[in-house]
Order: sequence, then C-alpha cells, then structure tokens
Amino acid sequence: MTIVVIDGQGGGIGGRLIEQLRPYLPDAEIIAVGTNGMATAAMLRAGANIGATGENAAVYNCRDADIIAGPIGIMQANAMYGELTPAIARAVGESPARRVLIPVSRSRTYLAGLAEKPASRYLEDAVGLIVSLAKEE
Repeated sequence: MTIVVIDGQGGGIGGRLIEQLRPYLPDAEIIAVGTNGMATAAMLRAGANIGATGENAAVYNCRDADIIAGPIGIMQANAMYGELTPAIARAVGESPARRVLIPVSRSRTYLAGLAEKPASRYLEDAVGLIVSLAKEE
C-alpha cells in the first residue's frame, strides 16, 4: 500500500495527517511530497517513509500511488499561493489512485452540503477514510 501525501506551505496539514495515519497503517509506505523543502521536512518528521520535493516528485509519485491525500488545493492549479503548479494538479487528477481531499477554506473552494467543522475534525475524517480504503486493498 503506497500513500502519497502532498502538501505545501509549512506542511502542517500533511504532517498531521501522516502522524495520525501511522498508528493505524504501520506497514504502509507513506511518501511525503512537498511543494517546498519545509513542507517535505515537516511530513518526514511526522513519520513518512520517504520524502521528495517539487513538481517532478509529485508527478512521478502520483503515477504509482494507491491513495493520494492532502488539502483540496492539490487538485487546483496555482493553489497554495502558487506553490501548486498546474502539472501537480493534473498529475493528482489523472492518477488512477483514490484521492482523499481535506477541505481547507484558504483554497477559496467550497463544497456544497459539507458541514463546517474545525480542520482537526476533517483530518479525523480523512484518516478514517484512508484506513478503510487501505483495508480494502
């Protein structure tokens, strides 16, 4: 099971996601892909097996992922103040992997029918969903 977690800025969402996933999926290969070195480092500290940085790392790792996870902006070209390139968004969208996206209001994208709740609750929901998807594999 290969889980690719993509994040940018400081890697806070990706780091918290990895930290919460690790106890449930100790044998999963979690690959942290940061749009910058700081994000990658934060996700590695949180327990990712491997870290890679930048556009090519995202494009390459999305091809073989079983699950791709991160903030909703990973599917939006130029999100995260421009850190998320069109090529990364395309790689995430075109990957055969299952995608688990965490709603973040900073992305300026809203999902109708989705209840407003704190980011920590969205992270809990994402962890539960990823664990159940991983067990289906």
